[in-house]
Amino acid sequence: MKCNVAVVYMHDYLDGDLSREDTNQLREHLNGCPACQARYDSLERTDALVKALPIEKTPENLGDKIMKSLPRKRRPTKAWTSWVGRHPAVSAAAIFVVVMLSSFMSMWNQSRELSVSGPDLSHLIIEGNNVIVPEGQKVVGDLTVTNGDVQVLGDIEGNLTVIDGELKPLASTAHIAGQIKTIDRAVDWFWYKVSSFFGTLAYGS
Repeated sequence: MKCNVAVVYMHDYLDGDLSREDTNQLREHLNGCPACQARYDSLERTDALVKALPIEKTPENLGDKIMKSLPRKRRPTKAWTSWVGRHPAVSAAAIFVVVMLSSFMSMWNQSRELSVSGPDLSHLIIEGNNVIVPEGQKVVGDLTVTNGDVQVLGDIEGNLTVIDGELKPLASTAHIAGQIKTIDRAVDWFWYKVSSFFGTLAYGS
């Protein structure tokens, strides 16, 4: 499998649209390609962070703010449209960065309340901003905690993602079957989103 095909498969896999056969091919390619494995890890972290964010975060007047922030025209209209026509990729990238940065600042300024997501939360203990997996209890599936600290005393049969929080040292009784990921800074989300976009442009060109 070529790397550009693997990139497409990564996005389809994270969206849940990749067949079992193609998934196996993707995993085989990732095992033998460190560059694609690093890219997939970045995309996976971004996907986990985006899913953990509240949905209705784009301000109603975002379009007006973006238009007002653009520089005033200094060239004739024909020259500007001609330049955009000659550099479509750069123009699209610039608009993407402006929109993503505006959305990012809006989202990051919203409430920083604790958020816990996953298919099996019944065995968790939540004390303030602390999320505890008790000793002798098992959480089945992936667990994502945002704006909180996590203490694992029992089992997690899946991945654990901690966003803007702290994973306390694992107890001797703890067991996590999947990967452990921590995203400590707001910049990570914006960086991985932008790098993912430009990487897709590079592979597509």
